[in-house]
Amino acid sequence: MKSDQSHEVLIINCGSSSLKFAWLNVGTGIARAKGIAERIADAGTNIRLELDGNTVEKAIPGADHGSALLELVGLCWPGGALPSGLCAVGHRVVHGGEYFREPCLIDAEAIAKIEACAELAPLHNPANSLGIRIAMEHFPTLPQVAVFDTAFHQSMPKSAYIYAVPYSWYAEHKVRRYGFHGTSHQFVSAEAARLLGRPIDNFQLVTAHLGNGCSVCAVRDGRSVETSMGLTPSEGLVMGTRSGDIDPNLTEFIAEKIGLNSHQVNDIINRKSGLIGISELSSDMRTLVTAALHGNEKAALAIEIFCYRLARHVLAVCAALDRIDALVFTGGIGENCVEVRAKTLQYLAFLRPEIDHDRNSVHGRESDGRITQDHAAGLTALVVPTNEEWMIGRFTLQLCQKLTRNGTEEQ
Repeated sequence: MKSDQSHEVLIINCGSSSLKFAWLNVGTGIARAKGIAERIADAGTNIRLELDGNTVEKAIPGADHGSALLELVGLCWPGGALPSGLCAVGHRVVHGGEYFREPCLIDAEAIAKIEACAELAPLHNPANSLGIRIAMEHFPTLPQVAVFDTAFHQSMPKSAYIYAVPYSWYAEHKVRRYGFHGTSHQFVSAEAARLLGRPIDNFQLVTAHLGNGCSVCAVRDGRSVETSMGLTPSEGLVMGTRSGDIDPNLTEFIAEKIGLNSHQVNDIINRKSGLIGISELSSDMRTLVTAALHGNEKAALAIEIFCYRLARHVLAVCAALDRIDALVFTGGIGENCVEVRAKTLQYLAFLRPEIDHDRNSVHGRESDGRITQDHAAGLTALVVPTNEEWMIGRFTLQLCQKLTRNGTEEQ
């Protein structure tokens, strides 16, 4: 690590057909640049970069992950010379299995373990591993750190993560509930405690990360004790294209009815279900809200099911808590959809939330995030924007600084 102990970190989130990129000052929390390459290896591959208040878009037809990353780097730093303040690269990795309870410095052993988890996250980990290999090739002088979506949930007790299937499946094949979105749940739970003036070590809440992928998490004294996602990101809530919870026998039943194999049915459950499956219109909540307002019954039904299932899971994970001090909405839908928050709180009447519709209409931005009445006797609900990139950057910087200190002490 560079001797100036700079706070600048490059964040890379590599997906199967996209690559997200951020150049972040961890000390200030300000992203100096943010970019995304979409539809990678497709004729329509496109890059969008926000740099110094300006947005640059560029078509790079057929570009792969490596060339897309080089294009983003070239737009940020023409000539190829990295800024002297850049000290490390942080990677989002979706599945760490039971190998990783915390961020790790990436070496050959770490890559092997990340790739070993590919069977648990076949759509994510191979892409994450590819991004790591590309970054290590292009930035060989910078330490690289992996931050795992599953790590925060490694504090769940066995009663929460063991499935009621033959125990040998866990012992021999690591079949268990892992949970995801951990970086987001960890960030917003700590931020909610700060906003409400509560010590995190005496604070119990439920966080709802709602985007194209969705999950809830029960956080007790800063530790995850229950969550809605499981072995893979398919379990739990209704999502953009994923069904969430279904009867396990559904796969075999529908395969026989419509003449598909189990792989094809699972593909539909993950890619063509959820909001888009019910509405037969879109996986985007904004589109569905507009359509519902114009009388589209299937869009309205999709929203209703989404909110009901969300409320049901919020109540379910409360079994892991003694009390609920707050409910936090975050993620693209959680932070921006007035209708989803209001409807979900209606379904949570059991917890007696007293929604403040004026605050909800501005997403809690004119208060401390609250969208419920002050001093209400029931549930406190608030909106907390997530910042996974900053968390990845912070974890990356902390680990690099720790390794530097340890190396100095050994000398």
